[in-house]
Amino acid sequence: MGEGTGLIEEKILEFLCDTMGERLDTFLSQRAPELSRSRLKKLIEDGLVTVNGDSARPSKKLQPGAKIRVKIPSPEPAEAAAEEMALDILYEDEHLLAVAKPAGLVVHPAPGNRSGTLVNALLYHVKDLSGIGGVSRPGIVHRLDKDTSGVILVAKDDATHQKLQKSFKNREVRKVYLAVVLGKMEGSGTIDSPIGRHPTERKKMSGANQRGKRAVTHWRSIVSLNGATLLKVEIETGRTHQIRVHMAEAGHPVVGDPLYGGAARARGIMDKVIRQRLLREHAQALHAWQVSFTHPATGKLLDITAPIPPRLRSLIEDLGGSLRDLSP
Repeated sequence: MGEGTGLIEEKILEFLCDTMGERLDTFLSQRAPELSRSRLKKLIEDGLVTVNGDSARPSKKLQPGAKIRVKIPSPEPAEAAAEEMALDILYEDEHLLAVAKPAGLVVHPAPGNRSGTLVNALLYHVKDLSGIGGVSRPGIVHRLDKDTSGVILVAKDDATHQKLQKSFKNREVRKVYLAVVLGKMEGSGTIDSPIGRHPTERKKMSGANQRGKRAVTHWRSIVSLNGATLLKVEIETGRTHQIRVHMAEAGHPVVGDPLYGGAARARGIMDKVIRQRLLREHAQALHAWQVSFTHPATGKLLDITAPIPPRLRSLIEDLGGSLRDLSP
């Protein structure tokens, strides 16, 4: 950039290892003291640190002569901007609101998605949104993956935000999802398996991480479909990608899930037209259907249900199923 623009370009740091067996994160913390440990960890997890041209884990042991390259992205605006966008509001009062998030909508701004997110729309709709979530995610108490649709709660003030977060932490919020998974699952069951960051694929979560946190998923079969099953899923915990990971590792990935095999494994099981539509809609068959919780200000029990989106309803019908047996 030209001088005087006020913008900072991305920065590249390069090092040549001169020690034997030192951890990558330890090496960098000593060679680049201007970067905090948490910042270094994030850069490594995002694949912005390479050793001899390959991405690596923080614990990688270095050899003498190894070439370490660190790419530090140029800073982006921290504060989200208000944008006029349509919101499907399921419930609203002076303290909070519940929104039906469509599949494909990112919840809060992040690198690569600084606009067009749910937060941008909320800032336009609610002028004094709770700030406790930080400048990039004000009001956001919990989140949904980009391609997951359904209910998401938003706090309008900090007191409500804190109380809702406490309710989530204490597992006092009931969260029920609908999921179409590949294969046949009968009856009901519980998956109690820890989830943590995947040891080698940084965008994925996995049960293989020995430091993973406990994750509990209850499921019940609702409708048997052609090559798939419609499940009602209730989660006790809220780990990142929890349902997607648990279902995939049980051998029944969520239909249309591009990260955990639900898209690739649908080949040979599902009709080509159905698969193409899933890809076109950029949606996995996972819907946050219901949220039940005690209102932090009034003490009233709220049961909020997000209507099943047409794309999910059509998928179930195309696979020979019906939603007549589905009850709250």
